[in-house]
Amino acid sequence: MMAFRNIMELAILTLAVCASLQNAYAEKVHIVGGELGWTIPLGGPIVYDAWASLQEFDVGDTLLFNFTNGEQDVARVTNEAYLICNTTNPISLKKTAPANFTLDAAGDYYFIGTLDQHCFKGQKLAIHVHGLGHSPSPASSPRGPFNYTAGDTMGWSVPPGGEIAYAIWAQWKNFTLGDSLVFYYLNGTQDVAVVTKEAYEKCDTNHTLAVYTNSPTRIILNTTGEHFFTSTYPHHCALGQKLAINVTGSGSPDTALSPEGSLFPTSLGPSASALAPFSSAPSMPVCGYMVTLLSIGLAFIS
Repeated sequence: MMAFRNIMELAILTLAVCASLQNAYAEKVHIVGGELGWTIPLGGPIVYDAWASLQEFDVGDTLLFNFTNGEQDVARVTNEAYLICNTTNPISLKKTAPANFTLDAAGDYYFIGTLDQHCFKGQKLAIHVHGLGHSPSPASSPRGPFNYTAGDTMGWSVPPGGEIAYAIWAQWKNFTLGDSLVFYYLNGTQDVAVVTKEAYEKCDTNHTLAVYTNSPTRIILNTTGEHFFTSTYPHHCALGQKLAINVTGSGSPDTALSPEGSLFPTSLGPSASALAPFSSAPSMPVCGYMVTLLSIGLAFIS
């Protein structure tokens, strides 16, 4: 009887532990933007970038968009449509709040507002959804060449917050020899100019080292030191469309991607993996292991 009682106590404990683990894996509801909700952010798209960087999105989770009906809407779109704020033919469009989107598959998701240039003003969100049982990459993994999307989800344009937007974007990036910068923009409204430091500081667009006019523009960082970029369109540089980066020599140029490589990244950029939160996935087998031991115990006393 004592053995049976011990087994029953273990059974109750096992069920409790498994229930707590199951709750840990319950689908989460992410309220987009938190208290800000879904609107035109004063700081431009970097506001929603910052919000997304603090979240962990998994298969089965839900995105909830809160907005004022009639003044906002939300569309799920492709990566290309997201980057150039193309509001035609979205994957899905919801005009009534609260709007819910279930993240039913791993991968990248893109959302924009379709009304009155809202997307161009920063009402856009890109997220990456992890598959079940994902775990972060080891910190000690070898570092290969990266494709950096200039401005990430902001793209290459005149930023609402001025040049500080691109300065903040570049601040925490580790650009190394062999990496690439990819500039996404709307052809005919932007371009990419490679300039000297002096031209960069003075916004002198009459003396450029190179000018690219077709998006996406991919520039391989094949020399170390400082690199400077801006736009030759009138006043764009003065309004903040300028980027300065520093390239170190610790990369792997011999394995860099060729210029003909993929120009449309399938993730939000190489920095995303470094922010991946710890996953509790390895704890799930513990539950199965405990159930197995419980079954063996019951078999012995039966």
